[in-house]
Amino acid sequence: MPEPLRHKILLDEDEMPTRWYNVLADLPTPPPPPLHPGTGQPVGPEDLAAIFPMDLIAQEVTTERYVDIPQEVQDVYRLWRPSPLFRAHRLEKALGTPARIYYKYEGVSPAGSHKPNTAVPQAYYNAKAGIRKLTTETGAGQWGTSLAFACAQFDLECEVWQVRASYDAKPYRRIMMETFGGTVHPSPSDLTQAGRTMLASDPASPGSLGLAISEAVEVAAQDPTANYALGSVLNHVLLHQTVIGEEALLQLAKVGESVDLIVGCTGGGSNFGGLTFPFLREKLQAGGAGPVIRAVEPASCPSLTQGTYAYDFGDVAGLTPLLKMHTLGHDFIPDPIHAGGLRYHGMSPLVSHLYEEGLIEAVAKTQKDCFAAGVLFARTEGIVPAPEPTHAVAAAVDEAIRCIETGEEKVILTALCGHGHLDLPAYDAYLRGDLVDHTWDDTELQQSVAAALTRLPAIPG
Repeated sequence: MPEPLRHKILLDEDEMPTRWYNVLADLPTPPPPPLHPGTGQPVGPEDLAAIFPMDLIAQEVTTERYVDIPQEVQDVYRLWRPSPLFRAHRLEKALGTPARIYYKYEGVSPAGSHKPNTAVPQAYYNAKAGIRKLTTETGAGQWGTSLAFACAQFDLECEVWQVRASYDAKPYRRIMMETFGGTVHPSPSDLTQAGRTMLASDPASPGSLGLAISEAVEVAAQDPTANYALGSVLNHVLLHQTVIGEEALLQLAKVGESVDLIVGCTGGGSNFGGLTFPFLREKLQAGGAGPVIRAVEPASCPSLTQGTYAYDFGDVAGLTPLLKMHTLGHDFIPDPIHAGGLRYHGMSPLVSHLYEEGLIEAVAKTQKDCFAAGVLFARTEGIVPAPEPTHAVAAAVDEAIRCIETGEEKVILTALCGHGHLDLPAYDAYLRGDLVDHTWDDTELQQSVAAALTRLPAIPG
């Protein structure tokens, strides 16, 4: 009889990484620092202390290669980590490709996505600093769910502003956040000045991540017992997510595989950075020999492929420092696509810098292409992907089909960063033929970005 196929590559709990990896230590050139919008100077710890604890501020700026994971965080991680690495045998067979496709499945976490990898340490460090409440935004609801779960582990209150388009489309995400103990508001709301301003100009606004960030930051900055927690974009968030890539390296070594291509969905950059940064370390240390690394973003919010690399605010109201990133303009309101976690106007400064340095590639995919790939994945691998990772699945399928034409036996790795069990109305829309594709004309989008950037404050010096 033939040998049975090996579908899962597993690590034991005692093989879980005990350090996060900081890609800043190995970059040929450092990314430009965040700037204070009033002075034009790099922000210092005192500029961030109103909303972040000092431990996270230190992680944001450190150039140390590794940061130890606290034992208290490891104990919570072990509820689901290490996560499994799967070989997509059935997807490969359905495509008829010679490629070998692997996916790191983060949907096994309590929240059903990769987001608890950073929510847990953020809650831990805030509780350690004596903070009693965390505020945050959420798009698809996965980050808000993760932070509500993490706050429950460390006896913190959690208040979430959920982008209105997702609040209306994903009621079970709200219920899950409330089950974990969180308080959830639709954004824009009438609870903040940022929300009231948007409602006054557009009472039917679908909201955006940038606006929800403004509301959460506004509330945290006014309460000395509260801090703000961010689910993507910043260095310390991507740092925490590198546990994904570190595990994947160990798992691939168990089966003797070397990766040719890594694809990851990209909104703010946390899932993408978490999977790829440890592989980028190996590639840089090997003098550039290693996998092609490809970011995949929605065609309706294409910050890498069509945005401008410039300093911009991370939120609509201009409450954050100025970040050097690929941006569509901080007041850009993306179309209400189902991949709510990718509807962000900017890209992580770290990911943006890697793109500028030519260390990664980027492509954009439409909703219909992504859901077609998601349905194929569900019918072959048995997991319904969240709308966000369908972008990476679609790019992996594209490459696997190219391998049919070329005969190459490439090894493709992706991160299935969450399941879509609470996103089934989106699949219903696709299956019924009601899904709308949203794309931007290059000229129209570039004009919109240019206009948004002219509204930024002048940076002295």
